Amino acid sequence: MKKFDKERALLAIAAPVLAVIGALIVTALVLLATGKEPFTAFHVMINYGDKTDSQVYILNKATTYYLAGLAVAVGFRMNLFNIGVDGQYRLAAFFAAAVGGAMSIPGIIQVPLIILTAMVVGAVWAAIAGVLKVTRGVSEVISTIMLNSIAGIVIGYFLQDGRLGVLDKNANMVSTKPIPSGSHLFNFSTGGGAVDGFIVLAVVAGVLYWFGLNRTRFGFDLRAVGRSQSAAEASGVSVKRMVITSMLISGALAGLVGMPTLLNESYDYGTDFPVGIGFTGIAVALLGRNNPVGIAVGAVLWAFLDRAANGLEFEGYDQELVGVIQGVIVLAVVIAYELVRRYGLTRQQRQVGAELAAAAAHKQEVTA
Repeated sequence: MKKFDKERALLAIAAPVLAVIGALIVTALVLLATGKEPFTAFHVMINYGDKTDSQVYILNKATTYYLAGLAVAVGFRMNLFNIGVDGQYRLAAFFAAAVGGAMSIPGIIQVPLIILTAMVVGAVWAAIAGVLKVTRGVSEVISTIMLNSIAGIVIGYFLQDGRLGVLDKNANMVSTKPIPSGSHLFNFSTGGGAVDGFIVLAVVAGVLYWFGLNRTRFGFDLRAVGRSQSAAEASGVSVKRMVITSMLISGALAGLVGMPTLLNESYDYGTDFPVGIGFTGIAVALLGRNNPVGIAVGAVLWAFLDRAANGLEFEGYDQELVGVIQGVIVLAVVIAYELVRRYGLTRQQRQVGAELAAAAAHKQEVTA
């Protein structure tokens, strides 16, 4: 058993190592093809990302990416593709901002209320796709993509002056009423800026995700459905209930994605609110293999590459280069993990075959 555990650990380490090496090689070839020196580019990225203000930026970005990755990973664990995290978190942040701006109550009550509003809105919006899947057989990929567009339309309708929006004539921008200063979430002040306090709640969300999936009956049922729906049904698990429940949890986590920006930075929802984080969460979840620690590493890596793009641009490199690197990393991770998985499976089959052959030979010796 100890030998098997050691081999499994080596295989687990080999996958990300191969992915990083493969991504670096392909990126270097791309740089050479464009007439750029790869080692200089890598040096610029590392130096720029190592600055104190860059580290603060990376932590704040990684917090939102981590939450998005968790939201996507819940669905991935049971073969559900929640592509609608982007719409879910934007709609959740919008209504949470509207609720927060309409009230003036103690922050100890208002902050949890804002967060709860966001989680409920995200969960309800995601549940629509779950209900359509179990009642009408609609693919969650199609329904969540369509719900992303509908979410944008709903926000556009209500985010107008005279409805839930307020026009700022100086900035020529519409936003919700600002959340009172007493309901702003705490920050961690550093020499390079302020780290969003929501990073603490993101860590808590990661711990709850790990505990729920690995130490509860619900997590066991969820993973069972992800491996084989027919086998799960035969053991008494309601697949339809699990689909809806998983989408509710995924949507609730998606509702948290916009909270670091809302409660620590902007304090309102405007036309400049960040978009596209939900799609980044898909890549982060793939990088982290749906593991909370792996997702955290993937989120930090993605945030580092976002920051490094600015450093490369200052040095005369094309900013799109970072997009190429990010795409190559995702492909390299998927390919590397698949190669390692197949190698591990083949190795186990050989070990089982060798043990069976040894047992057969021993049996023949005994009967002889």
